[in-house]
Amino acid sequence: MVQPEAEMTDPMISTHDLAQRLGDPRLKIIDASWRLDGSDARGPFIQARIPGAVFFDIDVIADPDSPLPHMLPTPEGFAEAVSSLGIGSDDEVVVYDQAGLFSAPRVWWTFRVFGHDRVRVLDGGLPKWLAEGRPAESGSRAPASPARFTSDFRPDLVRSADQILPDVAGGRQLVDARPAARFRGEAPEPRPGLRGGHVPGAWTLPFPEVLNADGTLKSREDLAKVFEAAGIDVSGRITTTCGSGLTAAILALAAARAGNPDVAVYDGSWAEWGASDGPIMTGAA
Repeated sequence: MVQPEAEMTDPMISTHDLAQRLGDPRLKIIDASWRLDGSDARGPFIQARIPGAVFFDIDVIADPDSPLPHMLPTPEGFAEAVSSLGIGSDDEVVVYDQAGLFSAPRVWWTFRVFGHDRVRVLDGGLPKWLAEGRPAESGSRAPASPARFTSDFRPDLVRSADQILPDVAGGRQLVDARPAARFRGEAPEPRPGLRGGHVPGAWTLPFPEVLNADGTLKSREDLAKVFEAAGIDVSGRITTTCGSGLTAAILALAAARAGNPDVAVYDGSWAEWGASDGPIMTGAA
């Protein structure tokens, strides 16, 4: 259900507001950059980062036993990894990425899956921060002092493959963040061996449609219009999906700003479904 304006907490933080909070010992900043082409994101982190930021490796803080890319770790594994980054359960977390708004929402969602709601995404990310001439640091970062983070797993924010078709049959909306041509099966998948198309009953909403031209997230009012134009009831039950569970989190973030913070993500997404024998459709939804 969409939250009333007065009760809603914006999942985004502006560059201005973050700049005012730099140095706050209870504010922890994360660079959650990840690149589809597999190129290094840690190198650019060493070259330029927001002061005090730590690097969150999406491919490392993940399930080591899954053949799928960057799947959720166990609650215990997440707590151990985050604690080693110096982030505790009482801390407020701000996540950004080097692209503007791409992989940071995945880490925002991951924190929420493990019970930590005091997390926001930097609107416009590092590009906006640097373009405004705000402070940055470079060089190797000293290891963070360990903290104590306790996970509280929230299964309602995660969906698995065996839940998808029953969910759709029961009226839950499955919203696909991939480009429309991949959704229709007209363009190849970037990962080899995957079929083209989409889950029967899914809706298409390519993630760039929720972003402004400068890489920031659209306003609550504009997002409501975007979801409505795509045929999606943003106040209803929603699961988002994409290629590997990453850009699906952008749609979950957009829905949260639009007033629905309870959107789930299909973690395996098309990396799992496209490689399985699950039913698919091609063409328009």
